[in-house]
Parts: sequence; C-alpha cells; structure tokens
Amino acid sequence: MSIFKLKINFEEKGKEPLELPIAGGESVLDACLDNGIELQHNCGGVCGCSTCHVYVLKGMDNIQEISEKEEDFIDRAVRPRITSRLGCQCVVIDGDIEVTIPDQSEFLGH
Repeated sequence: MSIFKLKINFEEKGKEPLELPIAGGESVLDACLDNGIELQHNCGGVCGCSTCHVYVLKGMDNIQEISEKEEDFIDRAVRPRITSRLGCQCVVIDGDIEVTIPDQSEFLGH
C-alpha cells in the first residue's frame, strides 16, 4: 500500500498547518478523523451533505475525479470555490495533496 502526504491548512484562527500520512484509497475525511482533526460530516461521509467541504490547494490530479453528485453538494457548501471538494470524496489515488479546511466553528451545533 502506498502512503502519501496530506498537508492540512486551517482557516480557523490559531490552528497551525500540519502534515499527516494518507494511504492510497483513503479519503481526506478519514485521514482527518483518524488523527483527531475535526471535519464535520453530518451525513456520515457518504456524499449526502456538504459539511466536509475542503479546498484542494495542490494535488488535484492525485485524487479521484469529481462526480456529478459531489458537484451538486458543493454548490450548497458555504463559500464554494473552483478548488472545492468534499472531504469524503477526496480519495487519494497517487501522490501528495494539500487542502485547506474552512473554519468549522460555523457548523457547531448542527
């Protein structure tokens, strides 16, 4: 099994960027949860909501292509950008990636 690097930046003030190992076939959401990083996932990580929304800064070619279903949910995300993906669908296939996690504090209590 191949292990790659996942660099995570945070919009939330006071949170330092960090690097995690991520296995080929693993999603950004799973890597975050396995390492105690809060990334909302109201639907349980099955591409049924938009709360695990992240911005991919580097390595877009190293993750699975976006599906129409995922695109529909990203349209409903808070402040989507051209680089937006859902963490549960952001599955690494080959190589390192870098993402930014939007400020999660606005989701608290949902």
